[in-house]
Amino acid sequence: MRKELPKVYDPREVEGRIYAQWEENKCFAGVRDAKKKPYTIVMPPPNVTGQLHMGHAMDCTLQDILIRFKRMQGYAALWLPGTDHAGIATQIKVEEELRTKEGLTRYDLGRDKFLERVWDWKNTYGNRIVAQQKKMGASCDWDRARFTMDEGCSKAVRETFCELYEKGLIYKGSRIINWCPNCVTALSDAEVEYVDKPGKLWHIKYPIVGEEGRYVIVATTRPETMLGDSGVAVHPNDERYQDIIGKKCLLPLMDREIPIVADEYVEMDFGTGCVKMTPAHDPNDFEVGIRHNLESIRVLDDYGKVNELGGKYEGMDRYEARKAIVADLEALGLMEKIEDHQHNVGTCYRCHNDVEPIISAQWFVKMKPLAEEAIRVVEEGETKFVPDRFSKTYLNWMENVHDWCISRQLWWGHQIPVWYCDDCGHMTVSRTDACQCEKCGSKNITRDPDVLDTWFSSALWPFSTLGWPDADSEDLDYFYPTDVLVTGYDIIFFWVARMIFSGCEQTKKTPFHTVFIHGLVRDDKGRKMSKSLGNGIDPLEMAEQYGADALRFNLITGNSPGNDMRFYTERCEAMRNFANKIWNASRFLMMNLTITESTLPEKLELEDKWILSKLNTVIAEVTENMDHYELGVAAQKIYDFIWDTYCDWYIEMTKPRLQGEDEAAKVQAQQVLCYVLTDILKLLHPFMPFLTEEIWQALPHEADCKEKFLMLQQWPEFRADLAFPQEEKAVEMLMDAVKAVRARRSEMNVPPSKKAHLTIATAEGEIFAAGIPFLKRLGYASDVSVVAQKEENKGEVTVVTSAAKISMPLAELVDLEKEKARIAKELKKARGNLEQITKKLSNPGFLAKAPENVVAVEKERAEKLSALITQLEEQESNM
Repeated sequence: MRKELPKVYDPREVEGRIYAQWEENKCFAGVRDAKKKPYTIVMPPPNVTGQLHMGHAMDCTLQDILIRFKRMQGYAALWLPGTDHAGIATQIKVEEELRTKEGLTRYDLGRDKFLERVWDWKNTYGNRIVAQQKKMGASCDWDRARFTMDEGCSKAVRETFCELYEKGLIYKGSRIINWCPNCVTALSDAEVEYVDKPGKLWHIKYPIVGEEGRYVIVATTRPETMLGDSGVAVHPNDERYQDIIGKKCLLPLMDREIPIVADEYVEMDFGTGCVKMTPAHDPNDFEVGIRHNLESIRVLDDYGKVNELGGKYEGMDRYEARKAIVADLEALGLMEKIEDHQHNVGTCYRCHNDVEPIISAQWFVKMKPLAEEAIRVVEEGETKFVPDRFSKTYLNWMENVHDWCISRQLWWGHQIPVWYCDDCGHMTVSRTDACQCEKCGSKNITRDPDVLDTWFSSALWPFSTLGWPDADSEDLDYFYPTDVLVTGYDIIFFWVARMIFSGCEQTKKTPFHTVFIHGLVRDDKGRKMSKSLGNGIDPLEMAEQYGADALRFNLITGNSPGNDMRFYTERCEAMRNFANKIWNASRFLMMNLTITESTLPEKLELEDKWILSKLNTVIAEVTENMDHYELGVAAQKIYDFIWDTYCDWYIEMTKPRLQGEDEAAKVQAQQVLCYVLTDILKLLHPFMPFLTEEIWQALPHEADCKEKFLMLQQWPEFRADLAFPQEEKAVEMLMDAVKAVRARRSEMNVPPSKKAHLTIATAEGEIFAAGIPFLKRLGYASDVSVVAQKEENKGEVTVVTSAAKISMPLAELVDLEKEKARIAKELKKARGNLEQITKKLSNPGFLAKAPENVVAVEKERAEKLSALITQLEEQESNM
């Protein structure tokens, strides 16, 4: 016995129950099948610290739509989920908890005990986001869920580090790196966000040794770094300074003599043409320092405070030191001038504090050799970006990429697999934990305390999650390379680029053939959602209030690849109304159902052929849109077909048969209604999985239907035998006539209860005669006459379509005298309003003072009033 649909659709009752059924029946399982083509998506792993935000909800929805679509198309579909250990974010979270609850630091616990606490925290809170993704309907194979620090992923990280080290592609060196004094760790170039900030340009006088009263003037935006200056550079061709090249100047405040060197790096026409050199705190100065053997003097510590090399300023914060240094220079008369200066400042992507370039011994990946293949696969189309414009962003970054700093001064993460010998100084790099020095055999070895950048393990995600580096991994053989990566444009550099070069290097294959880029979800004013603005919208609250399906459909309609979208809460309400529309249409059908199987009848009426032909077209178009990642376009077409074509037109067209006495006609109507609804539910399922599954399970199905879930049914396909272009055209003629009649009646405020005789003059007499039952019902007609030609009569209202001229006796529609009075009153009001606006627009004073947008609004009002007056005058004439 079929279950009945309740009167009201309650997503809170349905969604949890349906999801549990899918999980219990292993509907999400990615199964290797030699007869099927694989289709794989690896989920961008959210941070274990994460709570589902609107960006996650968008990401999750897009991936779920694609995987459900491909699963229904018969692919062996695998959506592989997982979470990221999120080095800095997780460590900060646990350190905060330690400090606030126990008054302890990580150093009080020591590394091992602290890491135990982090694992406890991860095991307690790390799966929150997984539960939240399930509420969104994510059809991942949860049995395969991975974690970037699980055993398999950790093995892949070690293998990659050791392989790259053995090839000379990983090295340790002292370089200028980006350092965050707040997070107390190094950052890669991709982790630095540049912000335009107002600042100052301080022009400082450095006395030339042995030439009293003569100075070189240098300009800086960071006076605190002058404590570490070890030279001043001028251009070798600068005539002004030829006589001082090779001499020395005195570094103010530190009383240290430093050389004046000539280097082509200096721009002669910028400022004074003299540049202070701080090799330990500026990447360009570092390079000049190497060329001229200048000393690297680091004067800031890891916390952004002046260290012991900073003289009397030791212990001061960098900005506190800046103020003191500027004051001292002014007191000594060595400040030439101070200018306001707008400049780009590097900030930490996580905490947004200013980044400090410092010299430090760190581990790096040599990028130039790795970038070559990663550039080729995109240039030659082995990996495509959707939309294509993002391939230019990617290529531009890869062509100008710097070596990647991969070491981080943290405890939580993949500890670098390097051991230093305390006796001979040798470095042992090993795939397994070393017990002794590989060179001298000493057991006095110490492991590098740093961990790898979180993105190092994330870069291996598409293949480490499928079994790499195990050579006999069946999953890797079958599901890799993966098919599509769905992600936001904001992490192309952080993640996408690194996955591509890692896949090319480690597996000799690009990790995916398509990168599907989506934009950010912004608020209704177009602003980025953020805690500071307080404009974040909780997707789970939206799902609770309106249903996950309504939220998903809101996120996808109007969405186009690569573009940001605005989120309007009221559209969730509109999508809930759409869900209710489908529910009510399904209930109506089921209340009229007597059939037990869903098959098409042998005999099809005109309207049946029309709906089947329209369905056929929408199936072909939606499938093509989905294949081209035009998911928003596909969703809109499905929405229009369901709301307008099926619910508002076809169901109404079938009511005379459903409510008539002819039993055979009743059954035929039921069969077509049920067939079309079944295909509609299949098309809509990837977008609104819960609602469609619940309705489908209540419907009769084909006799040979083996699967008991809609999500495992076959995707509809175009059928040439169900294309009826002539019948489509015929029914659309009838619909145009109904629309025209309804529009005219609406203009005249005629209620549907007031019936009028329709006389239709047309060359398509056969079609209109066959359509009399629809025209009577949908055009609110008392009767319908179809003629070849008709003279126009006074006292009639006429509407014209491309195929017919339709007349209605005015007296049957309105009380003539009352209607004349109404029209006269409206005309008077409209003319008066138009006169006022015309006077305003012809007033030069108003035009000169009023803002452009105000003038434009008034002009638009005038146009609308003119059109209304013309329309009312026509109506008056017809009277």
